[in-house]
Amino acid sequence: MKTYIKIALFFVSFIALSGILAALYYYNLKATDMSKAKPDFVLSASQLQKAFEDNETAASALYINKILEVTGTIASVKPADNNILNISLVTGSDISSVICTFPAIADPSKFRAGDEITLRGECSGFLMDVLLNNCAITKK
Repeated sequence: MKTYIKIALFFVSFIALSGILAALYYYNLKATDMSKAKPDFVLSASQLQKAFEDNETAASALYINKILEVTGTIASVKPADNNILNISLVTGSDISSVICTFPAIADPSKFRAGDEITLRGECSGFLMDVLLNNCAITKK
């Protein structure tokens, strides 16, 4: 076999192996445990919603992909597929709220509208509502 073919096969094999290893790494990557993570910002649900409502660009640059600790009153609790729970927090706005998604809650019946709650989650953006994913409860 010619030398340039051997070199080409080596590089193709190297790239394929690197891709397989990267895929395995990301497939097995665990989500951050929000109950133990240090929050980047601590604020109330109404403060968070107001920041996005006043200046969405600045709030997005400040809060998106950051860990937030948010305190608020539960407006509604909605179970979703695969044991996922969505809790909506009161913000003082009629059209917007903070929606917190929990990966798995053993007993969702312990959450009721009107309860005060403090939770941590990763802010993923603003689409009429502020979205927090992978949430964990810090205080109820």
